[in-house]
Amino acid sequence: MESKRQQKFARLIQRDLADIFQKEVKHIFGKNFVTITNVRVTPDLGIAYVYMSILAAKDKQAVVDLAEDNNKTIRQVLARKIKNQVRAIPELRFFLDDTSDYVEKMDQLFDSLNIPSDEDED
Repeated sequence: MESKRQQKFARLIQRDLADIFQKEVKHIFGKNFVTITNVRVTPDLGIAYVYMSILAAKDKQAVVDLAEDNNKTIRQVLARKIKNQVRAIPELRFFLDDTSDYVEKMDQLFDSLNIPSDEDED
């Protein structure tokens, strides 16, 4: 269970990273639409695990790898934004959030179910 401090810090990073991805480093991702769905931080606030949802991409993991390759640049931009609010800028680690893929798969499974209607029981 995360402490209030961790949750507050994670929300700050999520909000600012989302803004950074949409405005300042969008050239890195090309036409892919990247959103930050969740951020989790370690108790010492030294590492931030950033979960990304990616739309309009054929290879979503490649986009996550792009974020990792540009980690230093993204972290520097984040540092400029939050330097007056935090003591140390956390190390960023990017992960693919596949929740939307899971939901889509479950929807397909539910749609494919053959459920007999009540009228068939009579």
